[in-house]
Amino acid sequence: MKRAGHLLGAVAEQENLRLAFWKAARGKGDRPVVRAFRQNLAEELRRMSEGILRVDYPVGRYHRFVIYDPKERVIHAARFSERVLHHALMNVCEPLFERWLIDDTYACRRGKGQWAAVRRAEVFAGQQPFFLKLDIRKYFDSIAHGPLAAALARKFKDAGMLAWFGRILGAYATAPGKGLPIGSLTSQHLANFYLGQLDRFVKERLRCPWYVRYMDDFVLWGSSAAELRELQRAIEAFLAAELDLRAKDSPYINRTSHGMDFLGCRVRPGYSMLNARSRKRFRHKLRCYGAALAAGRWSEEDFQRHAQPLCAFALQVRSWRFRRSVLEDFGRRPYGLEPGEPGRQLEQQREQLPVGQPEQEQPGQPEQQPGVPRRPSSGQGRMASKN
Repeated sequence: MKRAGHLLGAVAEQENLRLAFWKAARGKGDRPVVRAFRQNLAEELRRMSEGILRVDYPVGRYHRFVIYDPKERVIHAARFSERVLHHALMNVCEPLFERWLIDDTYACRRGKGQWAAVRRAEVFAGQQPFFLKLDIRKYFDSIAHGPLAAALARKFKDAGMLAWFGRILGAYATAPGKGLPIGSLTSQHLANFYLGQLDRFVKERLRCPWYVRYMDDFVLWGSSAAELRELQRAIEAFLAAELDLRAKDSPYINRTSHGMDFLGCRVRPGYSMLNARSRKRFRHKLRCYGAALAAGRWSEEDFQRHAQPLCAFALQVRSWRFRRSVLEDFGRRPYGLEPGEPGRQLEQQREQLPVGQPEQEQPGQPEQQPGVPRRPSSGQGRMASKN
């Protein structure tokens, strides 16, 4: 691969840092730390630019918390100034990562994302009779710093940029020389880049064209279970030898006609439905929202704001009967509204619901701040929903 150089100066440019600030502040403009940074924006960005060039800007101080949706995860959120730094680095490096990744990897990429991965899986499910589903055991916690740094050195020749990657890797560990913090922008891109080596192994050496990866969840399709078991052994050997990773002990091989759980969906040839976990999550969250509304903790506007993204997820797949049954049941519960009103309101608004986003930071529209570049306008096509 051709190595990229002379990048650190581009990262430290004021225009890039202002853009990075705008990205980090999206949807967070009313937070005290963001307001304080904005009030002294020129000086903060000057210090950051100098620190970037010297490779000594502070990194590694995280706010740790636990989430349980859809499963327990320990999140390490960087402080605001470090998030600005991460955006500045990725503004320059992301296009280089993007050019190296194959078409059929979908996490952390513009124009890709969860639903594009599901649509591609639907196509492959219609072309081959069997599938193999694999994922990595504790992926972010298991990423080895040494092999990742070596892969980055093959991609970048800028010594300053490699020094920054080294500082970011050295600022966090779950075990000596291992681990990336979940919740960091740089972690998302570095983790996706690291498994890009697996993508190329599958496509170029195993010659398997029916392959989709979304971060550490990946699926292969083939003509027989025996063929897929051979591919499984080759992949597990590559992961252990080249990337110091282990696949989970529960690889799954089955017929595509039986359906496959993938990214919250039950994927079948040509279409998808919500899987059992997503249906359970949908019901539970809607009931929690209704309880908050009935208790007076939320207004009807608060309820609609939270319920709309929930329904937007379901609208991406065949879910009309499920949504109707859930919303009719919701309307019969004593949440303080007229019978059926919440369900009717949500269904009437389905055309305005936002589609799913990648796991990167995707807040809403910010207010325009003095001295901050305005967001370039871009048209995003809406994916057609299947009812």
